[in-house]
Amino acid sequence: DKTGYSKIKFCGEQAAQDGLDHFWIDSCCINRSSSPELSEAIISMFRWYGRAAKCYVYLSDVSVIQNGVQQPQEKWEAAFRASRWFTRGWTLQELLAPKLVEFYSCEGKRLGDGESLKLQIQEITRIDVQALQGVPLSRFDIKDRIGWASRRATKLEEDEACCLIGILGVSMGPLYGEGREGALSRLHNKVTRATNSKCHICLRLSSPICGRMSWITCAHAEAIRWYLLASNYLRYGLLWN
Repeated sequence: DKTGYSKIKFCGEQAAQDGLDHFWIDSCCINRSSSPELSEAIISMFRWYGRAAKCYVYLSDVSVIQNGVQQPQEKWEAAFRASRWFTRGWTLQELLAPKLVEFYSCEGKRLGDGESLKLQIQEITRIDVQALQGVPLSRFDIKDRIGWASRRATKLEEDEACCLIGILGVSMGPLYGEGREGALSRLHNKVTRATNSKCHICLRLSSPICGRMSWITCAHAEAIRWYLLASNYLRYGLLWN
């Protein structure tokens, strides 16, 4: 599509301008028809981002040019704060893993980086500034790391668990078709074994009928199945309890 092509074109041009010999884009550099390649990419992606010289964030829904003139930050900051990029599950690791994250508008104009925009990003994401500045994620509590993803979404339900494996420091391949419950249960088991923790990954579901919060753990499979299939419970988040 046009937006996807614009992102690829921008990335290639910016990488050349920055003196980089290669660039990688998840949307076109993974053969999704190959299960082994897809599994390797999902397991390795957090590490790949961490080893990158820099990560470009191309915000297709943020424009800084009006009437041919680049606008100051106070003009585009509202669009930046509302960008869809901050609502996607997979972009959490793009924000936290790289040494340097640079943000660009849809016109390819540099908006700033993780350091210059750290206060805005902290307010948008509620992520500790120290995590945004490169402090190892292992120093942050598991419940905090999972909480960073609580307002993010993925297209595939299993990816709600998979997009967290690098953030939580575990290795777990995708099993598409197992559903949200199965993926979260496997993630819970992986983290429990890795941390020797007796905690449970919880689902937080808000009922549009009564407005109350309902809590369940992956230990109660039948309850989870009912909640996730009930049409009255439409929104959920991930927390560590």
